[in-house]
Amino acid sequence: MGTQRKSEQAEEAMKLVTPKGARVDSLRYPDIADLMSRLRFAPGNGRIWLDDQRMVLLHAQSLGTLRRELIDSLGIDAARGLLTRMGYNSGARDAELAAKVRPENNVTEMFAVGPQLHMLEGLTEVEPVRLEIDVEKGQYYGEFLWKGCAEDEEHVRIYGIGAEPVCWTQIGYASGYTSVFMGRPILYREVECRALGQAYCRIIGKPIEEWGEEAANDLRFLKAQAFTQGLAADGDRTESVSSYDAFAPREAPATPTAFGDVNMVGASPGFNAVCHMIRRVAATRATVLFLGESGVGKEVFARTLHRISNRGAGAFVAVNCAAIPESLVESELFGVEKGGFTDATQSRPGRFERANGGTLFLDEIGILTMTAQGKLLRTLQEGEIERLGDTQTRRVDVRVVAATNLDLRDEVRAGRFREDLYFRLNVFPIRVPSLRERKEDLPVLLNHLLRKYRERHGRKVSGFTSRAIDAMLSYNWPGNIRELENIVERGVILAADDGPIDVGHLFISGETFDLSLFGVDEHGSLLPSDKLNELAGAGSGDEAERVTRKVTSLLMGTESDGAPLSLDDIESALLKSAVRQASGNLSAAARSLGITRAQLVYRLKSRGLRV
Repeated sequence: MGTQRKSEQAEEAMKLVTPKGARVDSLRYPDIADLMSRLRFAPGNGRIWLDDQRMVLLHAQSLGTLRRELIDSLGIDAARGLLTRMGYNSGARDAELAAKVRPENNVTEMFAVGPQLHMLEGLTEVEPVRLEIDVEKGQYYGEFLWKGCAEDEEHVRIYGIGAEPVCWTQIGYASGYTSVFMGRPILYREVECRALGQAYCRIIGKPIEEWGEEAANDLRFLKAQAFTQGLAADGDRTESVSSYDAFAPREAPATPTAFGDVNMVGASPGFNAVCHMIRRVAATRATVLFLGESGVGKEVFARTLHRISNRGAGAFVAVNCAAIPESLVESELFGVEKGGFTDATQSRPGRFERANGGTLFLDEIGILTMTAQGKLLRTLQEGEIERLGDTQTRRVDVRVVAATNLDLRDEVRAGRFREDLYFRLNVFPIRVPSLRERKEDLPVLLNHLLRKYRERHGRKVSGFTSRAIDAMLSYNWPGNIRELENIVERGVILAADDGPIDVGHLFISGETFDLSLFGVDEHGSLLPSDKLNELAGAGSGDEAERVTRKVTSLLMGTESDGAPLSLDDIESALLKSAVRQASGNLSAAARSLGITRAQLVYRLKSRGLRV
């Protein structure tokens, strides 16, 4: 009877949603051994690892000193913003561990990874008070107590008891962790704090739109700049201009608010750095060169730069140099006089003249012809253009903003781009990070895009499943934000009304995932993880062992012993293991491998394996 009673108590303790207002016993946290096993110290080479993330061990007083220096040199608001966003980034990183550490656990146990890591990292003791969570419906309410928080201890040590809550980094951590876990922006507010003379710090977290006006002050510290939507990204405006919307106008009306709805959203350090650079250069006349992969949003940033500059009331003219036939590049940029060439039946101003007083955005500038490059160089130097077939020059007042996904230095070395033009354009380069470098922005972008496409297509999709969020965090996004937009729109179309978007609604074009199958040993070296052994275990321990040895030898660059093992053998073992673990359910097996059911069936049949 005693054993049965304990089992019933354990089952009751793991309910996914606690009754409203009920208190959660802190002893209900799952065992922390799975997290401890991912913490590795390598004192011999100065490294500490938490899973695949490098960590550092710092004195709390050193962080207090840094806090004081930031406040004294930048002011309390700027310091709070920096520390809050730093915490957000840390929480977002830890959220990626949740599904990896406890893939088979219920949602409450998975979510507990965050509070438990918060404690493991020495930040504070976290005691849950109330937790209501439904990932698929996007519903969340969390209330926690922080006991012995290192951050407020240091603040009180330096500044004493004050009038405002001070756990800025930890609030950012909680918001970042829960936002990534839920796949939508969640904001925490500190309603009690020891820095106010209270016994404990108490925080409450819920979706941003549920806070209303109360959260306006807290929310601004998660935004990089006033011209971004930052963490909010509520996407409620139906006329929002998408950075990759085929129907978006290529030229804006000459009004200062023309681009007020451009999708500048994010909270990551990379996003913040770009926003800071834009703010610094906006008021100047300097030529700006945006660098970055295709699809990262270079035009969005260029439009924002124009909007917040002194030229915001002028025209923003965008030119995709790759979309203009080589024979028409000069006439498009500089204009043409009647009779300038065979089909020139009338005079026409070029893009420079149409952007007079405003901004000309030259996208894909790396593919311009050498002749056009020469004319562009003269225009940048002299501020004059000459229409094709004309005999007079015309002065233009245009700020040139260029963008490219090519390495212009390599193009110069290859003789395809003029060196003097490169130096003229490279006055103020801004590198826009890829989406895989700013994955902590995914919740903000997903929330924004979900609302946008629900409204556009009239669908009532509730949100994203945990599997879908995990898959999107694991995916490398080679097409960046453009690809993210397409995949979310696809998911909104395929998902059932009032139901969530699952992996099968998103990745149906053969996308592959970067699965982390290897851990780190005490020396900081890669070792096969338990997950590899599970996937490789296709029915016999010997086969699993052979796969493990082979993959390890390939990664470590060592000679493998035993019988030869081909790539087909390894893949066959993974396929059989996935089907076995899914009890023959091919759809579930395909999801576990990050492929579609049709792809799994094809692979099984091609290897003569039973379907």
